[in-house]
Amino acid sequence: MPQLRLALNQIDSTVGDLDGNTESILHWTRHSAEQGAHLVAFPEMVLTGYPVEDLALRSSFVEASRAALRSLAERLDAEGLGEVPVIVGYLDRSERARRYGQPAGSPQNAGAVLHRGAVVLTFAKHHLPNYGVFDEFRYFVPGDTLPMVRVHGIDVALAICEDLWQDGGRVPASCSAGAGLLLSINASPYEREKDDTRLDLVRKRAQEAGCTTAYLAMIGGQDELVFDGDSIVVDRDGEVIARAPQFAEGCVLLDLDLPAADPGSVPEGVVDDGLRIDHVTLSADPLPRYEPELAGGEAERLGDDEEIYTALVVGLRAYVAKNGFRSVLIGLSGGIDSSLVAAIACDAVGAQNVYGVAMPSRYSSEHSVDDAAELARRTGLNFRTVPIAPMFDAYMSSLGLTGLAEENLQSRLRGTMLMAISNQEGHIVLAPGNKSELACGYSTLYGDSVGAYGPIKDVYKTSVFRLSKWRNRAAEERGQTPPIPENSITKPPSAELRPGQVDTDSLPDYDVLDRILELYVDRDQGRAEIVAAGYDDALVTRILRLVDTAEYKRRQYPPGTKISAKGFGKDRRLPITNRWREHA
Repeated sequence: MPQLRLALNQIDSTVGDLDGNTESILHWTRHSAEQGAHLVAFPEMVLTGYPVEDLALRSSFVEASRAALRSLAERLDAEGLGEVPVIVGYLDRSERARRYGQPAGSPQNAGAVLHRGAVVLTFAKHHLPNYGVFDEFRYFVPGDTLPMVRVHGIDVALAICEDLWQDGGRVPASCSAGAGLLLSINASPYEREKDDTRLDLVRKRAQEAGCTTAYLAMIGGQDELVFDGDSIVVDRDGEVIARAPQFAEGCVLLDLDLPAADPGSVPEGVVDDGLRIDHVTLSADPLPRYEPELAGGEAERLGDDEEIYTALVVGLRAYVAKNGFRSVLIGLSGGIDSSLVAAIACDAVGAQNVYGVAMPSRYSSEHSVDDAAELARRTGLNFRTVPIAPMFDAYMSSLGLTGLAEENLQSRLRGTMLMAISNQEGHIVLAPGNKSELACGYSTLYGDSVGAYGPIKDVYKTSVFRLSKWRNRAAEERGQTPPIPENSITKPPSAELRPGQVDTDSLPDYDVLDRILELYVDRDQGRAEIVAAGYDDALVTRILRLVDTAEYKRRQYPPGTKISAKGFGKDRRLPITNRWREHA
């Protein structure tokens, strides 16, 4: 059987940074070639970044992507890398009118094979996802080919992300065409437990394709999305040959024994789903046999809590760095939410770039400031205390507010304080709200909801506790000081806006609340189904009413790292003006 050294580069890219992404591709191609790679691959839309959203509708951006692809091919050749075929994802446009009335020139999520200074093969994603965070039917027209490239006597079929997630299409077509390797380039966003789903998928598709299958994934962050890497290569029976680290940029190199293509013919014609085979021969003769050096292997897997925490760190780090910021600002209450956000921030951008402010009011307990100061001491972040009492008294003397208006005024004064410091010193403000609070509207508009990014926006309160405990244990195991004070974890959660206030004055116990929210928000179950699952009818009705009436608040909350299958924002989209009620 012929041999092939495959290089899968799971790297990060930034939307719109064509020059920066090009340099990264050149760097990793050079690295791959120095390691003797015979075929080099990069993730979906790596040249433009992913997702490009409405940039796909700008012809100037599409043409810039196409020009950058041609330039990349020329630079690879000029730098002595032209003999190595390179597969790159980019944004293209169709050359002819397509179905659904889409005109010629419509954008496509595409891939290309670069060789000897030229673009020798292009192809577009066949299956277009249109669920969750994906809106690809809004932007792209599908491809209708099965792209194949013969490299050193081996036929390699090519696919893009959703082509593997959907039945039919390029997977069975690869089998029909006799491919020796199916290579899929992907930009698959992270979700909890998706790594197990992904592995099962790749195993299944390899068996259907009847050949070794390589699933190359992207890493990094883009707005709310995090990409976790976890590239996978399995043999035709679904046995894992190699699995890359999670959340780590790098190159997976491995030597593969693959079936030889028929030297006397090339695949042609139309195969499954009406896909027309588009075949290019780059090198027909197999390589001389060599002693394999890179047999693969599986990187150590992260535990569930470490995986989620790492995703939160990667998401925040990417948002800060890619948007040109250097430092972050957090209002520190001594509570668990702001403490976890501070720990994440210190791990993401360094404690020297994290600024915390305690803003006590007349109702703040002594331990709230003490716990915030202790967090600062443990982590090394920059810390100051600015009481809001003088400002609060000034407002009250003018307005004479009472009740909820008085409580919310304190929160809004803190929000104003944070934004003023942000403007003055150039930090971006991090909002500390969690998914339980956002679901129920347990926040104050223009108060604790202010900020540019919400690192734990998609984390339920019970998970906030769990992740905080995990972060402290991880520090202890490394011989470090746990960042989060124990008192911040064990004391009853409170906004401290009135004497003796605790969260359970307004919300059910978080253990019960989060289980009901997961059924309603994440799984789209209705009231009757949730009650049938054993939850109290009156309690379910109350919680659903809170969720339904808080949509207007969620629309005004900043973006935040997505870790679930259904985060607020891109995933869960409901009208604000909405008279349908599950609790009616």
